[in-house]
Formats: sequence, structure tokens, C-alpha cells
Amino acid sequence: MSSDDQPPLPQFKQLRRAYGFDDVAIVPGATTINPELVEMGLQIGEHQFNIPFLASAMDAVVDPTFAVAMHKAGGLAVLNLEGVWTKYDDPRSILEEVASASRNEATVILQNAYQAPMREDLIARRIREIKAEGGVAAVSVTPMMTKRLAPLIQESGADILVVQSTVTTARHESTSIEGLRFDRLLKDIHIPVVVGNTVGFEATLEIMRTGVAAVLVGVGPGAACTSREVLGIGVPQVTATIECAAARDYYLRETGRYVPIITDGGIRTGGDVCKCFAAGSDGVMMGSPFAGTTEAPGRGYHWGMATPHANLPRGTRVQVGVNTTLQKLLYGPTSRTDGTENLVGALRTAMGMCGAHNIREFQQAEMIVAPAIKTEGKIYQFAQAGQ
Repeated sequence: MSSDDQPPLPQFKQLRRAYGFDDVAIVPGATTINPELVEMGLQIGEHQFNIPFLASAMDAVVDPTFAVAMHKAGGLAVLNLEGVWTKYDDPRSILEEVASASRNEATVILQNAYQAPMREDLIARRIREIKAEGGVAAVSVTPMMTKRLAPLIQESGADILVVQSTVTTARHESTSIEGLRFDRLLKDIHIPVVVGNTVGFEATLEIMRTGVAAVLVGVGPGAACTSREVLGIGVPQVTATIECAAARDYYLRETGRYVPIITDGGIRTGGDVCKCFAAGSDGVMMGSPFAGTTEAPGRGYHWGMATPHANLPRGTRVQVGVNTTLQKLLYGPTSRTDGTENLVGALRTAMGMCGAHNIREFQQAEMIVAPAIKTEGKIYQFAQAGQ
């Protein structure tokens, strides 16, 4: 058989390795500094926050009262404008019903509750409630509702608009005459627009080129999200953050404009927080840790924005319990040894151990693949945990 008659070689799909929090570790620096010397602010548009922590736009996590409390604590909470807080004058009875329902009943109750229409008067009222107490009003809508609601959101006095869906891209094909275009949106409104969620270099870079103020990173890692099970889509958060950080740095070299990235979801402990920043993040957005505070409205439960979807729910109600306060979660003091409280203190300490004076320096910390990082030498801890 001649070479011309040889069958073509098969082409196999190549898989690349991706890493989550439990796969990696941060290497200490050659020099160290005292934790109180580090700076860890986050800037979104003209708004400067003392700590780079955001609370997720989940109905059971953020209401106007929680948003004000988070502002006073130095961070930012995002209110979901397509949830119960803009459908009902007082949704507390619904939150109580969801909390008391069985696991099988909870999603049906949510689906029924979310069928109520959004009320424009409540959108304006919730924003004013946050502003009246001196808080920064950050609100979230899906791309489908953005063009209709953005003018009202701006007129009502919102400070930051978050456009958020499971996966967001700058290029989207649909059967409508014209879908949402971020470059045109930013010409119509004049408040910072944060967009999410992305997990890759190209999509993140294209979104940044539209002029957005920040990008959320993460598809499917949240405790209440089931997108990875339902759709099979997602990238572990360390790899996703590294890819999106590369897009941010490329865009900075290209334009001189710095667009922060915010790792969103799957973050439970101080160690997870620190790995986000070492991987390149500028901020972290969390749901479950905040849902467990006494200030959260969900009575120790929470669920994702896609959980009440009428046809294909991609979330579930999660019980975390009411087990801490916002102050203890962020700043301590704490007697817990599992890293679930004093998250700001954990970040300060890790930055000091790496000799990082600020977040940008901490992003340069060395990271290693370390699958034994959580098990090496821990036999007695595991034995005690099983007792």
C-alpha cells in the first residue's frame, strides 16, 4: 500500500488539566511583613471599598438591610432585582415558607413564588432603602431584562449595575432583532456596569473591550448551583481565575485601563479566599458564608438565581444554618479552627506571609500543584472528625 493510500490518522480531542482550590497551595514569600501593614481595597468605577469582599445577589442572602450592613463592614452586597424583593411588598412570609419546606417541596415553592411579576415601584423602593441608610446600592439583573430595566435602575439612584447570567459573552446570537450589547448599554447609562460570569481568556477580554467596570469569574462552583450537574459546564475556580486574570493584564497592556476581576462562587474558607487572590483575583463574591449570618434574611437557607427557573432549574435550596454574624465572619474574633470565620484576617495573614503589601503584589505569589495539601499529616484530624 502506497503512502497515498494510507488512511488518515485519527484526531483526538485534547484535554487540559484544570485546578480547583483543593488542588493547589500558595508558596510563602522570601520576605514577610506584619499583617496590619497590608492594604486590600477594591475599586469598582468611582467606588472604593475597604475590603474586596462581595455578597452574592441571592434573595436569601441580600436584602436592603443586609446591603447596608455589608457597606458598613467595608464591602459590597448585590441585591437581586428579579427576585422576591421586587415582587412582593414583604417577602418574609415566602422566605419562611421556603425555609420550612421539605427538600422536595422547596423548588416548587420557589418556582411558584417567582412567577409573580416584577414591580417597578419596588425596584425604585429597594434602591432608595439602601441609599437612605448611606449604603452603596449595587443591583443585579439578567441580560434579558437589562435593556428594559437599566434606565429605571439609574433613575432610581443605583450606584452599580451587575448584569449576571450563568455564562456571559460579548457576542451572543439569538432570534431577537438585537440582543444586549454592552458597548451600547454603557452609552445609555452612566453608572459602573459589572458583568458575569466568565471563565476563559477570550470571552473575558472581549467583555472588557466593551468598557465594563469589572468582570465576575465562575461557572457552577457555588454551593446552591447545579449547572455542572445539569449542563456539564464549568471550569474549576483556580484555573478560571488565572485565565481571566491573564485577560485583565493583557487588556491593561493594550489600553492602560485596569478592569478588576471578581472570583464568584465555591469559596468557603479563608484558604479558598487567599487562593483566589494568589491566582489573580481582585475581589471575591460569596453566597453560602454570608447566608449563615444572623443578618441574612434566609433563615440559614439560600438558593441560586437559576433555582426557580420554570423549565430547567439549575440550582437547589441549601441549608447552611445560622451560625455566625457578619462581624465574626469577616473580622472575627473566632474560636473556629476550620477557617470559616475572620476571612479578612486570614487574607491579611496570608498576604503578610508572602511579603505582599497589597492585592496586586499578592497576585504575584507563587502557587504550586499540591493534591496532598489538605491531607498531608492530617491523620489525627480525620480520625477526630469521624468520631
